Amino acid sequence: MFYRSDEEICRIIKGFEERTLIKSEWTHAAHLTVALFYCVVHPFGIAKNLMSDGICWLNDKHGTANNDSSGYHETLTVFWLRTVANFVSENGEERSFFTLANKLLAEHSDASLPLKFYSRERLFSKTARKIFVEPDFGAVTLRMPSFTMALKPCAGTY
Repeated sequence: MFYRSDEEICRIIKGFEERTLIKSEWTHAAHLTVALFYCVVHPFGIAKNLMSDGICWLNDKHGTANNDSSGYHETLTVFWLRTVANFVSENGEERSFFTLANKLLAEHSDASLPLKFYSRERLFSKTARKIFVEPDFGAVTLRMPSFTMALKPCAGTY
């Protein structure tokens, strides 16, 4: 999935936040897009909390249980948020949000990326679902940007 405008992305963000995004639209690309929005607009800790809460609430709306074997996964959420935050820190010159989102999707569309850092056993453990666990094949260190992004996507659109 690639975007043609910021407005298209804002509809996804709005659907996520209002819990109106249908289950078939809650794809890996949509997860990354929401994460990108939060990482651009908020400090990492706030982005993480908004993403975690939002995923749990959207899962509830979709009838997906958040338990030991289904639904929200803390380690995957933190892994992908770190990946997206690092992407943002490396692409701070971008002035178009939908172009930034498209670049993110082009570079990180492989949902199996975490398995380059985690064994299946560790990543899909009950512990990793509940709390963040560090990778067993190398770290994904959060690099904080040394700038403030000028982008203000979706400002005033909902």
